[in-house]
Amino acid sequence: MHSSATFVPSVASYLVVVVGVVVVMLLVNEGTCAHRLHGTKSGSSSTNDRPIIGILSQPTNGENGSSYIAASYVKFMESGGARVVPILYNYTTQELDHLFDSINGVMFTGGGSDLIDTQLYRTGKYLYDKALEANNNGDYFPILGHCMGFELLAIITSQDFNILSGVDAENLSLPLNFIYENVSSSKWLGAAPVDVLNILATQPVTLNNHVQCVTPTDFNANPYLRSFYSVLSTNVDRSGVEFISTWEAIKYPVYGIQWHAEKPQFEWYAEEVINHSSASIYAMQYFANYFVNEARKSSHKFASQDEEFNTLIYNYTPVYSEGTTPSFEQVYIF
Repeated sequence: MHSSATFVPSVASYLVVVVGVVVVMLLVNEGTCAHRLHGTKSGSSSTNDRPIIGILSQPTNGENGSSYIAASYVKFMESGGARVVPILYNYTTQELDHLFDSINGVMFTGGGSDLIDTQLYRTGKYLYDKALEANNNGDYFPILGHCMGFELLAIITSQDFNILSGVDAENLSLPLNFIYENVSSSKWLGAAPVDVLNILATQPVTLNNHVQCVTPTDFNANPYLRSFYSVLSTNVDRSGVEFISTWEAIKYPVYGIQWHAEKPQFEWYAEEVINHSSASIYAMQYFANYFVNEARKSSHKFASQDEEFNTLIYNYTPVYSEGTTPSFEQVYIF
């Protein structure tokens, strides 16, 4: 359980931030080295070194195809060593069941789609419920949400379509305000190198591009959220509204960021204040690597090599979209 006292806005100096990061690393190092290597064993008979991530599509405006996936999310997963299959948001439950048994993790992407009891929400919830059931039965299966995907996780877990509040955080790059006592015990950020944590805490590398959020107050007031997630960081919008920016499930391999880890490497819209520095790229790559390593713990696979090859996203050609949808360099249209 998390009390509201956990969420004290971080306006500390650079020195305090660095000291906090060092304390986190000392706490982590007091544990076992196996914690640092969480999900990274290579060559083990239980490790799947051919992981495949399913990325959930979302509706188009109807002019081109019925759904799309921004190519930057595909590249993000590929950069961590995975392949990708599209999960169309309007798949039947039978199609979802079959695909779930064939892939090793799911990503809910950013975007601007309606999540209030829509088909996209219902498909996301169906996959979320299957993932939790699988994990309860010893079948490891991770989920990652970026931006709108974070909001989808919030709605599903909270069981409340009104859990999101308005926020002025569109096109805003920020450092993370860590909740250090939670980071120190985190399987996600507790495993991060100290220089990655230092970059995240001191440099504006996380691009926020959202107009909705989960506030600490709403988080603490919802028993489903506060018993399910550990909050790892918060941020403050232009108007001083504090919002949750990073969380991980306490019991399950479910992870969410309200910001965009894929944009620094793979999106180039000049009107967005994306941090393309080498430090930003280095820090963002940690998140791709970590999630793919989580997917390596899943033993799901396609029934045949032919089915696998015919399902992979390589069967589709991304469209250069700079001229029509400049926030994405390329998109896959389905």
